[in-house]
Amino acid sequence: MRDLKRLLLGTALCVLTATATFAADPVKQHNSNAVWFENWIGLSHATLTVTAPDGEVTKIEAMSGTPVFELSGREALDGIYRYELTAATDEEVEIKNQIDNGRGAQARSTAKVPYYETGSFVVSRGVIIVPERVEEEG
Repeated sequence: MRDLKRLLLGTALCVLTATATFAADPVKQHNSNAVWFENWIGLSHATLTVTAPDGEVTKIEAMSGTPVFELSGREALDGIYRYELTAATDEEVEIKNQIDNGRGAQARSTAKVPYYETGSFVVSRGVIIVPERVEEEG
């Protein structure tokens, strides 16, 4: 019985540690006219860069919380929009090149570990959609 309790406690600690390690795992969400991210735990200083089908680039920055991209109403182009999300995590690593550690009172020996994600979404008839899977019969 004592060994079973130790095993269960060890398993629970492993699961909690794994959950904490993967806390910074945003999930893309959208409605008909906006894209944002949920599960925004442990991230800050985010930049969401969205490229429209015609090549126009929009950059949204958020010091805390998720950046939100909103379509521009009737002017929204149909097609595939590509995005790039960057942010700083709570995790820090030692700065290897001390030249890049800041100056004076701003000097630090650690830096935030970056988070990076890319993806896309589709706009059809002026709204964000989930594309249907088209299967050919053969």
